[in-house]
Amino acid sequence: MSSREVKRIVILTGAGISAESGIPTFRDKGGIWERYRLEEVATPEAFRKNPDLVHEFYNLRQRELLKVFPNAAHHALAELERKYPGGMLIVTQNVDDLHERAGSKNVIHMHGELLKVRCEKCGHIFRTEGEIFTSTVCPACNQKGGLRPHIVWFGEIPFHLEEIYRVLEICDLFVAIGTSGTVYPAAGFVEIARQAGAWCVELNLKPSAVADLFHEQHYGPATRVVPAFVQELLQSQKRKL
Repeated sequence: MSSREVKRIVILTGAGISAESGIPTFRDKGGIWERYRLEEVATPEAFRKNPDLVHEFYNLRQRELLKVFPNAAHHALAELERKYPGGMLIVTQNVDDLHERAGSKNVIHMHGELLKVRCEKCGHIFRTEGEIFTSTVCPACNQKGGLRPHIVWFGEIPFHLEEIYRVLEICDLFVAIGTSGTVYPAAGFVEIARQAGAWCVELNLKPSAVADLFHEQHYGPATRVVPAFVQELLQSQKRKL
């Protein structure tokens, strides 16, 4: 890795990077989907059938998010963005705002954001830390009943895919952090980056479902392996100067 010249970095993050901040993962034992049925709270059909239950679920998740803080892994990526001379983009599957709270500026939320709401009547998107109900009025069109979480539900297309594919095809380094490798299209990003010539690195608690597609792997808690990798990358850059 140290001998490679890296000008553009794309980092994919999943639930594993936020788990140590206290945000439960979805697929691990004890995760969110062991306590809730996704068919009831995370699909467009569920929202049409019972919007009150869906709002209740996301209001709860929002309250939980506001109680937690970025961890060392989030801060390490923010440091990398500040100090690395090349371009860097974080593509996150997470709907939390911990990357931004840690100081990262270039972040794409492909699955939406928990602290944002979208009006299905007028298309207005806005940030809120307050609870949303079916009776809540949209601040843009003044209509009620049209607000929904700005979240990509199961069966919906992730946001910003064209931009993500474009940067994957020109990056020199692709790093996947805390991902299961089972959720597409994100699980296929490593193939795109690798075919484009990028060096691919997996940082994870354990091997993902696509671990064999990476050139390099480091396993352990995100708060340990991510800061260590970032420092190694920054030191390698210094040696080249």
